[in-house]
Amino acid sequence: MRQPLRKWVSRMSLFPPAGLEASAGGMTMTTIKMRNATKLSTVGDILCQRCPRCRMGSIFRYSIFRGFPKMNERCSICDLRFEREPGYFLGAMYVSYGLGIVIVSIFAALLWSITGWWITKDTIWAVVLFLPLAPTITLFARVLWIYFDQTVDPERRS
Repeated sequence: MRQPLRKWVSRMSLFPPAGLEASAGGMTMTTIKMRNATKLSTVGDILCQRCPRCRMGSIFRYSIFRGFPKMNERCSICDLRFEREPGYFLGAMYVSYGLGIVIVSIFAALLWSITGWWITKDTIWAVVLFLPLAPTITLFARVLWIYFDQTVDPERRS
């Protein structure tokens, strides 16, 4: 049994959740059953920054919407390694750029429709309004990148 799982199992109550069952030697993890992976639950798991494999562990130490958290190296439940190799999050940089362009464009369009200013002035103000969101968008892009990567090329349990 891996160390993170041992800590988690030691905190378990008398009645284990789904995916765990009692055995003669104590509680062991037989399998982590992925929740029904409907599109709605996947979106919810992405917004809650949960592990793409088990959907129970956390990617960050606390929510990205509350500050600038550090990223966990591995999932505490299924031991999925979030950063597979050096430079792994280079793809997340492109996702972050795409999200940033979409958000700035929406801000500029809203400003233009409300104020009627020149598009240059609207764009500058849209960028200024976007700047406080940039760190959160960058971390959120990592979550999207991990989910995309696990969908395309899932890392197997070792």
